[in-house]
Amino acid sequence: MACIHADALWLVPPGKAQIQSEILAEPAPDQLLIRTHWSAISRGTETLVYNGGVPPSEYARMRAPFQVGSLPGPVKHGYANVGQVAHGPAGWKDQWVFCLYPHQTDYVMDTQAVVRLPVDVPPERAVLAANLETAINAVWDSGASVGDRITVIGAGVLGALVARLCATLSGADVELVDIDPAKAALAEALGVRFAAPDSAAGDRDLVFHASGSSDGLTQALALAGFEATVLEMSWHGAQSVVLPLGGAFHSQRLTLRSSQVGAVSAGHRPRWSHHRRLSLAVSMLRDARFDALFALEDAPFESLPGVMARLSEPEDRTLCQRIRYD
Repeated sequence: MACIHADALWLVPPGKAQIQSEILAEPAPDQLLIRTHWSAISRGTETLVYNGGVPPSEYARMRAPFQVGSLPGPVKHGYANVGQVAHGPAGWKDQWVFCLYPHQTDYVMDTQAVVRLPVDVPPERAVLAANLETAINAVWDSGASVGDRITVIGAGVLGALVARLCATLSGADVELVDIDPAKAALAEALGVRFAAPDSAAGDRDLVFHASGSSDGLTQALALAGFEATVLEMSWHGAQSVVLPLGGAFHSQRLTLRSSQVGAVSAGHRPRWSHHRRLSLAVSMLRDARFDALFALEDAPFESLPGVMARLSEPEDRTLCQRIRYD
């Protein structure tokens, strides 16, 4: 096989990104050569890395599955890649696959590290699989159940995905809360109720927090009912969070717990591997409602350095920026 050239996005914190070329090693007979068609930027995590906001204590734990390089230096980061197999063992040629791989035009991967797309999951929607896997784990961690009154604070990609998953619980009352009134259209597309912070319902059985702000987490505690759980999904990096734990937190006997995708939720861990959980996420992307999360226009791969700069600006309102590879 002739030498294969690939281009990849490298983040150079703080605040820089560049596309670099490399030559791929020839795939082994049991490996896949994958040509990327779509990827997506996981805005919260990737802009945190881009801006240099990861504390040193978390450099190792924040590694993406196939990251190259180490923080605080330049890293090839990302984990939402959908491509087509260009070369591989029998039965793999031309298969569409999802992989937790960075933004790169071509790459070599072991077969057990990818998930084949079902024929009825559009490849361009499948870039949401990593975020949906995180949302699935959060719902498992929360213990959300039939008929629960559930609030999700923060209508970013992760909050929106959690709200949609909770909306499928029979009898559940799900409210999506955000400071941006334009997110009402997203809530409607996902089949959940929208509320501004000052009109959010209280006495909730379960509150997910995904706004990334102290104010959002403070409100999550205020909306929780007696002995309810507040599940924190935001990762604040090196930023300190101030919480009013002297109010009703103790008398309400609230539980504040974290959720993180690196470990399968404890209640499912004995039977569920990471691969089984990711395969579930891919299969659930048959739901066309998830298309409401994408930016109106896909960005070409070569524009990625500029896209990262734009997404790092607080005033940018993009939810999920999808990247196309021509």
